[in-house]
Amino acid sequence: MNALKHISICVLAGILVVIVQPLHGLAQQNSEASKNILQPTGRDGQHDFDFEIGTWKTHLRRLVHPLSGSTTWIEYQGTTVVRKLWNGRANLVQLEADGPGGHLEGLNLRLYNPESHQWSLNFANGNSGTLSQPTIGEFNNGRGEFFDQETLNGRAILVRFVISDITPNSCRFEQAFSEDGGKTWEVNWIATDTRVKGESDEAH
Repeated sequence: MNALKHISICVLAGILVVIVQPLHGLAQQNSEASKNILQPTGRDGQHDFDFEIGTWKTHLRRLVHPLSGSTTWIEYQGTTVVRKLWNGRANLVQLEADGPGGHLEGLNLRLYNPESHQWSLNFANGNSGTLSQPTIGEFNNGRGEFFDQETLNGRAILVRFVISDITPNSCRFEQAFSEDGGKTWEVNWIATDTRVKGESDEAH
């Protein structure tokens, strides 16, 4: 009986080791993942938008009915003026454009949070006169990505705003919506800006 009891204890101990080791490894992985997500990058991004200060010609395409299956786009031509505030920690974007959809006016107040090292983009449409839900994010390797959650037609959706293809004289802005938690995205706003010749951040 003692021998059987000893064997049973050894088998039980072996099973516990087999169970505990993977759990310990999983805990380590989760701990590492949490560190990667929660730990600030430490990168000072307060001058991320300095490239855009000045006056730009804007070519804008807008999807008329996002997330409806529609493929009807409207094009606009206009001007974007970006003014630096707070030594680069904020800026104000003023957009005016015209197209088959009528006259479009918008403001975007961008604010830098030095603690999180992230930007919030706060957009206001001239027709409504109110600020929308801010998109929040940062720049990495010359590309800015900003996200938020909003409601469209009574459904919760994710919003992604991307700034890319940045050069001294041009840049691209793209907005997309997702209704499946970010698995797929539908682009609904594409703007390409080209700097007005002779304009620079010195003038603003």
